[in-house]
Amino acid sequence: MSSRDDIVITGVGVVSPIGIGRQPFWESLLSGTSGVGPITLFDPSALPVRFGGELKGFDPKDYVQPRKAIKLMARELQTAFAAASLATKDAGLEVASLDHDRLGVLYGSEMLFGDPNELAQIYQQSIDEGQFHIWNFGGKILTELYPLWMLKYLPNMAACHVGISHDARGPNNTIVQDDASSLLAVCEAVHVMQRGHADVMIVGGVGSRLSLSPLIFRGDTDLSHRHESPQQASRPFDLHRDGMVNGEGAAAFVFERRSHAEARGAKPLCQILGFSRMFGSSSAGTAPPATETITRSINGALQDAGASASDIGHVNAHGLGTIAGDRAEAIAIASTLGDTPVTAPKSFFGNLGAGSGAVEMAATVLALHSGTVPHTLNFETPDPECPVNVISHQAAPLKNDAAMVLSQSAIGHAAAVVLGVA
Repeated sequence: MSSRDDIVITGVGVVSPIGIGRQPFWESLLSGTSGVGPITLFDPSALPVRFGGELKGFDPKDYVQPRKAIKLMARELQTAFAAASLATKDAGLEVASLDHDRLGVLYGSEMLFGDPNELAQIYQQSIDEGQFHIWNFGGKILTELYPLWMLKYLPNMAACHVGISHDARGPNNTIVQDDASSLLAVCEAVHVMQRGHADVMIVGGVGSRLSLSPLIFRGDTDLSHRHESPQQASRPFDLHRDGMVNGEGAAAFVFERRSHAEARGAKPLCQILGFSRMFGSSSAGTAPPATETITRSINGALQDAGASASDIGHVNAHGLGTIAGDRAEAIAIASTLGDTPVTAPKSFFGNLGAGSGAVEMAATVLALHSGTVPHTLNFETPDPECPVNVISHQAAPLKNDAAMVLSQSAIGHAAAVVLGVA
């Protein structure tokens, strides 16, 4: 297999419902600890689904510097910043000693929805005799809303805050393509380095499907309704799955040229061997992408890595837990990679939106580094229409020195990244 440009990952930072930091996250995966439970961020009693994968014990003051920047960050931006701080610390990266013109930042993000509480008073002031008047709202919002409110919710601000904090003067970009955003950011970051524009990149992804506004906007059609047992609700590829679970989280990595990492004495966790990004209209205009699109992404990544199907020891699947989505992905995996073992981390914490690919890739980076592949929670009954070899009940030993991570979006993106033991 090829390792063109020899780009390695030297640091991992995770902010997830099953742990904040590399070690707590990894221990939860190995122990089978679910991060799904009742929603406590707000009162969910009026919603049809009242559980999800929430962050626990997250305090932005522990990570964001300077602290005054917190007021300019929505919760998603805070978690993205925290993940980057954890990743650079994990990599032992002394930012002050770097060539700042050769340090870049690239994030996967999503459209960030404002907190309704921030506008509630303005809405109230716009009501006259029991009727809401839009012309009143327009005037009030100009005088009552925090002047820098919009900066809290721009999707590119995660990469901007990280870049400012780390004095990263190299390429800075954000990919906003739904659930595929994180892996697409990984692909673009590698391209940036292959084009010779950076020696070090802080690369990550952040998302949330748990804040009130997106919950209302997206509805509950594709969600699991297992209120009696929320920890068993996310069950990718299982015959009795009934939909996905919403969650929130972020992860970040430090990408380096191997020569750069060796020069500073850093030990790589794994290396990036290849990747592929494909697009195709989703079936009948709805999620998921067609099996054919996912198949092309898998084959493209194998070709880019100079690998064959037999080289891939396990697949980290998108594994939403939806009926159609899992079926389409499973058929694509089976047709290209045969009986290769499959793990689906969303079973632990749900769909983190644009942050899913990064958090899930962190699981495979650590699997390659440790020699152990986490299992899929809640996989009990195989679905004949999902012909994949799911790792279930307990973690499995690493089979080969390479693994593939998959992500897809509801609008037709399919991304695949091949990672290898460093």
